[in-house]
Amino acid sequence: MAHPSSDQPRQLGQNIDSVLEVHKRESEHRSSPHRLLDRISREIGRPLYIIALCAFVAGWVSLNQLAPHLGLPAFDPLPFPLLAAILALAALVTTTIILVAQNLQARVEQQHMHIALQVNLLTEQKVAKIIALLEELRRDLPMVKDRYDPQAASLAKETDALQVLTAIEEGGLIDDPSQPQSKPAGTPDRDQSAA
Repeated sequence: MAHPSSDQPRQLGQNIDSVLEVHKRESEHRSSPHRLLDRISREIGRPLYIIALCAFVAGWVSLNQLAPHLGLPAFDPLPFPLLAAILALAALVTTTIILVAQNLQARVEQQHMHIALQVNLLTEQKVAKIIALLEELRRDLPMVKDRYDPQAASLAKETDALQVLTAIEEGGLIDDPSQPQSKPAGTPDRDQSAA
């Protein structure tokens, strides 16, 4: 459990604890094979992996090239078909491990996005409620002049997430895959430019 220093707000420590709890829960829900693949993918992502792979290839080629000079038969003569097969298998395994790790990471990021969306919606609802309560308080206080504030009335309403998404799509900020791409204004058609 994280304990904030005395100059940090208490909420910060609680927030850190919440994030740590989410990470701990994600880690506990991973199976042993996923944890092993995570470790392997972290190792593959390090520069040491490339250095080791290059050293292996250089050693393999050197041994096969020097073997005839030492009176030994080359175990994988030019064009090194065994080395090519080993490297192809290593590439296949590496790619598969990275894809599995990326899929797992994408699932975790999707969960985090859902958490963030829920927290943002809840925050928006709380802010709308606070604005509504302040407007109500303003109307009830005898010393404050009661007037209608259209902006405050608009902000006091809860935002519909689906309505926001529709507005974003209609505004063109998100490409709708079902709709054909619209050309920017002033772009000539292919037929016209070819003529």
